Amino acid sequence: MTEHLAFGPLTIVFDERVLRPREWTAAQSAWAAELMATAPPGPVLELCSGAGHIGLLAVLVSSRPLVCVDASAAACDYARANAVAAGIADRVEVREGRLETAVRDDELFPVVIADPPWVPAADTGRFPEDPLTAIDGGADGLDVARACLAVVDRHLAPGGSAVLQVGTTAQVDVLASEPSFAEGRLAVVEVRQEERGVLVRIDRG
Repeated sequence: MTEHLAFGPLTIVFDERVLRPREWTAAQSAWAAELMATAPPGPVLELCSGAGHIGLLAVLVSSRPLVCVDASAAACDYARANAVAAGIADRVEVREGRLETAVRDDELFPVVIADPPWVPAADTGRFPEDPLTAIDGGADGLDVARACLAVVDRHLAPGGSAVLQVGTTAQVDVLASEPSFAEGRLAVVEVRQEERGVLVRIDRG
């Protein structure tokens, strides 16, 4: 059954196949919008976009195009519908596909938003109301976050920033040992503890 939920000034539609938007994640939208004000020109990329709510809210009052990527056909359909309802469908492109293949080799984005599944596989049973594919992050909860980091490493424009959502500061510490950070290509600039998760700003190293 289709549900309607207020997300800032937006009304987001979704159903049980798609992760229910969390109100606190509007903080990720706000941070991305803040970064857009000084980022180089160009489109915004949203990875693991779900119903598209975080990216749509982020670009709503800007003129930037938005590219949403998700592997779920249902999520992509709702992201398109939500872009139409927001009145910005003319600058929103939704791509159904895997993170590894959905972004073209020559594409660069000055702002990237990523909301991957970050619940460790052993803990997913605590959230029976959520679609498993939308929350299962593998053994340590970071399998998809690492895939998002690989996209950021390849496609974040010089002078750009990414805002990544994970579950805990301990997960941030684990990610900080990934080669993209250890080798200096990316850098963790700021970590913010939010209501139910953690937001991380990542810049070019």
